[in-house]
Amino acid sequence: MPTPASQLALRGLRDLSTLKWYVIPLLAIVFYIYTIEIKKAKNSGNWDAIYAGLTLFGMDFFNETWNGWIFHFTQRSAFWTTPGETALRTMMGWNIEIMFMFAISGIIYYNTLSDDRDEVILGLPNRWFWAIGYALFCVFVECLLNMGGLLVWEYPWWNRTFWGVWLIFFFGYFHFYVAIIIVIAMRSDKSKILTIAGIYAVAVLMNVWGLGIMGWIY
Repeated sequence: MPTPASQLALRGLRDLSTLKWYVIPLLAIVFYIYTIEIKKAKNSGNWDAIYAGLTLFGMDFFNETWNGWIFHFTQRSAFWTTPGETALRTMMGWNIEIMFMFAISGIIYYNTLSDDRDEVILGLPNRWFWAIGYALFCVFVECLLNMGGLLVWEYPWWNRTFWGVWLIFFFGYFHFYVAIIIVIAMRSDKSKILTIAGIYAVAVLMNVWGLGIMGWIY
């Protein structure tokens, strides 16, 4: 039987009547950030900021997809659920506000990196230092959201215990930034674009397949 949080999340899932006007300026902000980065890329020939943004969002799309599959196969709960008020709940653990945030998080990470690829911070290459730092910050914010009841965790291995936090760190966020590091380290734009396209293709196929075997996407 679905948990109370899961029942709440299902009740408002992809219900367009919940849309709020603040979605419009948030969307405009995301567009503004991407257009600025595209303009810079046209002048410099370096599209890595855009690739970073698209990579992280694609990884989050994949994460939210398998999280929805967990709910389907257990019929109890996903690993994380967002049952609270939102302008639009898109999946069991995903809403429009989270989507906007992750749409620009990769660009934020990229713009934090040093122009000197060999720069070391506390003994770590700066790309890995900031990957760890941002992943830890995301886990910290997620813990606060969980404490506030906005993000619900049901399973004993995915919680605020020592091992649970590290599980969330590695499988919730760190691999987002690892994917960015891998993508922007590639030598050709073609390789970067194909890799990013592959990430989205996997997530889209999982959702399309989900429509077939589940009759719904969670």
